[in-house]
Amino acid sequence: MTSVGATESGNERSAKARAVDAAGKLTLHALPGIPDRVKRLMLGGRSLTVDGNTLDTTLQLMLAIGHLSGHKGLILSEDVRVARTELDAVARQYPRVKVDVTATEMSLPGPAGDIPAVLYRCKADNAPLLVFYHGGGFVVGGLDTHGNLAEVITHDAGVHTLFVDYRLAPEHKAPAAVDDAYAAYLWAREHAAELGADPSRVAVGGDSAGGNLAAVVSQRARNEGAPPPVLQLLIYPITNYEGQTRSKALFADGLFLRRWDMEFSHDKYVGGSGIDPTDPRVSPLLADDLSGLPPAILVTAGFDPLRDEGRQYAEALRAAGNVVDEREYGSMIHAFTNFFGLGGGAATATADVISALRAHLSRS
Repeated sequence: MTSVGATESGNERSAKARAVDAAGKLTLHALPGIPDRVKRLMLGGRSLTVDGNTLDTTLQLMLAIGHLSGHKGLILSEDVRVARTELDAVARQYPRVKVDVTATEMSLPGPAGDIPAVLYRCKADNAPLLVFYHGGGFVVGGLDTHGNLAEVITHDAGVHTLFVDYRLAPEHKAPAAVDDAYAAYLWAREHAAELGADPSRVAVGGDSAGGNLAAVVSQRARNEGAPPPVLQLLIYPITNYEGQTRSKALFADGLFLRRWDMEFSHDKYVGGSGIDPTDPRVSPLLADDLSGLPPAILVTAGFDPLRDEGRQYAEALRAAGNVVDEREYGSMIHAFTNFFGLGGGAATATADVISALRAHLSRS
C-alpha cells in the first residue's frame, strides 16, 4: 500500500511541527468559548456547502487545525501500532467533559480468552444497560478515543454502559470483533442484575465500526434465538463493505474519514480473513432477511462518506417492518460524537442523540 494519507513518524517530526501541535491543543481547548463569528473570521470567512448542507464552523476550524498539525484523518500511520498510539495521543489533546459516573474495569469471558471491559455506572439503580462498541475501523480506537463519550452517555442518558474492548485487526481478523461483541452482549444479558441494571432493558450501540458490531449482534441474536437487545443505537455505522455510494465519492478526503482510511481498515479487518466483504457478518445491510430486529436509532452525518449506506440501512430496516428512528445531522462529519467537547454543532447533535437514547429506553 502506498503512503498516501500517512503522517510522519514521531522521530521525523520537526520542532516546528511539535510547536504547531501545542498551539493546536491550546486552540482546541479554547474553541468552546469562542463565538461562532470569531471562528468564521479565523477561517477567513470561508464556509463549505455540499448537498445543501453547510459544514459546522467549529468542526471546520478543528479540521483546519488538524491539517496544520499533520493529523488529516483517522489512520495516522501505515504502522498499525504507531497509528493506535498517534490517534490516542491526538484524542488526549481534546477537551473532556467531566461528569459524575463511576468506572470499574472488568474482564468478560470471550471465545478466545478474556475480553477487557469497563463498566460505567450512573447514579440510578435498575437503570438500562448499554453494551457499547467503539469505532476506529476495527483497527484503532479504545478508551482514550471513546471513554469520555461513554461517560457522558452514562450520565446524560441515565444508563449503565458496558464499554467492550473487543479484539482489533490485523492481529485478529474478522469475525473476531463480532465474536467478542456477541459474547459480551450475551454475558451482559445474563449478568445485568448483578451489574445493577434492568435485565429487561439491555441495549447495544456503537459508532462507525462499533455501529456495525451493534447491527451484526442484533442480527445474530435473532438468528440464534437469543434474547434480543431492546434497542440498537447505530451511530454512522459501517453497513456495506461492497457499497460504492455517492457520499463516499463526495467526501473522500479532507473531512476526517478519508477513502484511504476506509481502504486501509478494510484491508486489515476483512482482507485475508476468509470472509467475503458481502457476508452479513461484516456487511449487515446485505443480510437476506432484515425482519424481526430490535428498534433502531440510526444516526448519519451530512459530510460523512458513510452517510448513504447508513441511510440505506435505515430504509431497509424500515421496509422489513422494523421501528427506525432515523436522525441525520446535516452539518456534521464522521466521528462528530468524539468532538462534542469542542462545543458547537457537535455538542448539540451528540446531546440530541443521547436524549433520543434516553427517551427510547425509558419507554422500553
